[in-house]
Order: sequence, then C-alpha cells, then structure tokens
Amino acid sequence: MIYEMRVYRCVPGRLPALLNRFNTITLKIWERHGIKQAGFFTTLIGESNQELTYFLAWESLADREKKWNAFAADPEWLAKRAETEKDGAIVENVSVQMLTPTGFSSDDCETAEPTPLTLASPRGSVAWRAATPTPRGPDPFRTSSYGP
Repeated sequence: MIYEMRVYRCVPGRLPALLNRFNTITLKIWERHGIKQAGFFTTLIGESNQELTYFLAWESLADREKKWNAFAADPEWLAKRAETEKDGAIVENVSVQMLTPTGFSSDDCETAEPTPLTLASPRGSVAWRAATPTPRGPDPFRTSSYGP
C-alpha cells in the first residue's frame, strides 16, 4: 500500500467552495472510480488556514495511475469542476507527495518496501521513478492548479 498526500492551497476565501465540491461532487466520482480516501484535514495552526490536506490509499503506482487518469478524464468531473469554477479558480496551488508506511506505522497502514517515489513529470503523462537525491529546485506541484 502506498499513500498520496495532497495539499491544496486555496485562493483566499475559496476554501469553503473546495470543501463543498469534495463533499457533494468529488467523493461520489472517486467512489465510482475506486479511489480510496484515507483522511481529509484543514489547517488549524500552520502556514495558511486556506489549505486542505488529504491522503489517498493506493495498492500500487499502477493502481494510482489507472484510477487517477480515469478520474481526471471523467466527463462528469470535468463538467462539475468547470461549473464550480465559473466564478473563478478555487485552488491556487497543489503539493503532492507519494509516501510509503514505515515498519512501525499504525496497524491501519499496510507497510510496503521502503522505496521513496517521486513524480517525474508534473503534467501530461505520468511517469514514476525511484527518488534520487538531487539539488533542490522549483517544485512543479507548488504552482500547479491540477486536481479537485
């Protein structure tokens, strides 16, 4: 099992619209595609109170790619997303990390081989590779408007 952590920083004042979209639209579409959420959180204390952090549980990267790509291309999702953004963008930027549980994680987490992973391409086709130490550069997910 691998976990995806996504942090959405909203356009100021638009967090309620994002929460409503997840609650009334996105989760129903995810269910149809077999996408399993593992928790949603708003920021109580931190850098911004305009953030939503959530976790998704995946059987594998192949599972993630298949289901997420189907969701991203879903005609109902595309129409509903456009409808909810008719008054302007909701999400300012998105940060994404793929995580593997450690051997001492809670019993709710299924451990996997401890191979850190990173997304090789921020847009277009999804290509996954093992993470290798590289100099810190701009994070393509911090400026992306991709996602629910």
